[in-house]
Order: sequence, then C-alpha cells, then structure tokens
Amino acid sequence: MFNRYMLELGSKRSAIRELHEFGRLRAESLGADSVFDFSIGNPSVPPPDCVRQTIKRLVSASDSVALHSYTSAQGSEEVRKTIADDIKQRFGVNMRADLIYMTCGASAALTAIINALAEEGDEFILPAPYFPEYTVYVTAAGAKHIDIPFKGNFDIDLDALEAAINKRTKAIIINSPNNPSGKVYSEDMILRLAEILERKNRELGITVYVIADEPYRELVFNGQKVPFVMNYYKNTAVCYSYSKSLSLPGERIGYIAVSPEAENADELYLAILGAGRALGFVCAPTLFQQVVAKCLDARPDLDIYRHNGKLLYDELTAAGFECAPPEGAFYLFVKAPDGNSQAMSERAKQLGILIVPGDDFAAKGYCRVAYCVDESLILRAAPLFKKLADSYK
Repeated sequence: MFNRYMLELGSKRSAIRELHEFGRLRAESLGADSVFDFSIGNPSVPPPDCVRQTIKRLVSASDSVALHSYTSAQGSEEVRKTIADDIKQRFGVNMRADLIYMTCGASAALTAIINALAEEGDEFILPAPYFPEYTVYVTAAGAKHIDIPFKGNFDIDLDALEAAINKRTKAIIINSPNNPSGKVYSEDMILRLAEILERKNRELGITVYVIADEPYRELVFNGQKVPFVMNYYKNTAVCYSYSKSLSLPGERIGYIAVSPEAENADELYLAILGAGRALGFVCAPTLFQQVVAKCLDARPDLDIYRHNGKLLYDELTAAGFECAPPEGAFYLFVKAPDGNSQAMSERAKQLGILIVPGDDFAAKGYCRVAYCVDESLILRAAPLFKKLADSYK
C-alpha cells in the first residue's frame, strides 16, 4: 500500500531529532534548567547585521509582488551570476551562472546532485564520520552507499577508499569542515585524494565525481584553511548552504556549483535541473536568494564559536574525556571511555545532558557534542560532564 522505505523513514526520527525531542519533553516536565542540550547543530550566533538590514530594505520596497514571485527553476540569473563571480574572485575558478543551481539548503543540493548522478547499481562512497542523512539520500536515489573508515585523527583512510573504488563507483561525498568531528581536511589530504581518483579513473575507464558538502566552509579557527576542491579535482560539484555562514538554517537557502572543468559539465547541470524538477526542488525562496546575494561577504561572529569550542574542550578534557581540539564547524567528537557511544549517550541523558551517539555517523565509540550554544550552558553543564566521566571509574 505504501512505499516501505518511506514508511520506515517516517516512523523513526534521526538520532539527532530523537534526542532533541526528548529534551523538549524533559524541559516541559522538569523545567528548562534540567536540560543541557548539545544535540543539534542550530547556530547560536545571530545573523550578521547585513542580513537584517537587507531584509528590511527588500520587504519595504514598493515592488513586493516581484520579491515574492517565482524565479526560474534554477534560481534568479542575477543571483546566480553574483554567486558565480564571488566563487571566481575567492577561489580562482572560472565559474558561470549557468553552472549554479539555487536550492533549499544543502540537503536539497545533495539530494539533487545524487539523483542527477545515480543510475541503477551505482555506488556512492561515504568516508566516515559523515552526516547520517547521506545514507538516506543515496538509498532513496536507488543507489548503494559504501562506508570508508577514518583514521585516529579523523582523516580519510585513503588506502581503504582506493580499494573500494570499482566500475560501479559514481561519486564520493566529502564534508569539510566535518560534521560530526569538526575536522578540516588538509590540502595534502585533498591532493592525495585527487591523485587516487585520477588514477582509478584511468585504470577503470570511469569518471568518479566528488560531491563536496560545505555548509561549514566559513566556520574555521586558528588560521585553518578549507581547500576548495574544484581547484584540485575537476570532476567536482560543491553543495553549499548559508545556514551556518549567515545563521539562516530555517530559511533553507543554498546552491549547487558544478565545476566548469568537469567532464560533460553542461550535461551534468542539465541532469541537476531534471532532478530538481522531478523532486520538486525548483525556485528556491526568492526573498532569500536576494538576501544572500547581497550579503556574500558577511560572516557570523566566529569569536563566539571559537570561545565556546575551547571552553568546552577544556572542560571535557579536564573531566577526563578524550577528544580532538576544535578545527572547524561547531562540534567536538568525544571518545566513549568504554567504546560504547550508545551507552554513553544514555548515561548522559540520565543527567539531562543530550549528546549524539556516533553510530549513525558510522563512528561507533564516539559522541558528538555541539557547542553552538550559550556559554552559560557549557558552564552549567561542566560539573555534570565531570560526573559523567567519573561514572566510568
């Protein structure tokens, strides 16, 4: 009677949403002070002033009909040209407006590019740890996902990745800065990945694409730089969202950018248009297309995230937990003392602390702790994290 896969998805929330809902119900019954929610990546920094001022100007303009009307399916040509010019100026890629597709955030971008590429029997390689919904998007497109382990520092295990590539491999999805680990892949890592892909393309007579999921591109600390993957590997499509860079997660605005050097770039773009049409992802929100185009240089207050990341890292390591220092995004990936991340998450819940077990991120043995929260939450939770650590002794 129903699509069984869709019924299964609708019957069970993601681990992140499940925890967030648990926190909401706990707050209702025991009070908000009983919940220490580090589960969800919801920006805690307000949008830059440019965003607020631009919205005010646009909505007060006389031609409100045009502001709320449809654009073309792939987005306003003027907006796409502005974004293409920005990519060209920032990264030196000769981007064109007709290779930019405006989307309802990075999730719609990922879904559209995966459906544009996927054919029956195709495989998509997912280097762990990765955002759990990747598996949903790939499976729903009729393809198969292949998980690749990570090294101790959360780098990709490139030997395992190379061994996994075969004639059915269609693409690799990479995410840097990474959710959930906060890892920023180095230029050397991207260079080595590109070398492997070029070699396997020649050996197998195939074209493997890289899908670079980059909603956290601007959220990096301590002088870290995020390599723009198109500059290292031509068969690349970038999925971007302004959810984090402009603190606009609820407005659902982003884009896909296809490398102009990619093989059959124009046909790939047309396939994205077709996927957007088939999925109903046409004409991203018109108002926020205009807003982001006028605020491309704006940035959130990274000092807040930087401060929170260091504060939480210091508190967790002082309590006795093991985790890597923050590099980017707004997550710490904490090692479960007994290797059981599900049990650690449950122990934390008993104290009112909500942290996400790494199992759904293909990283058993770790828990994700989001620090896009108010500083006071970290300070109030510190004694409870110490209590959690002591419970393992």
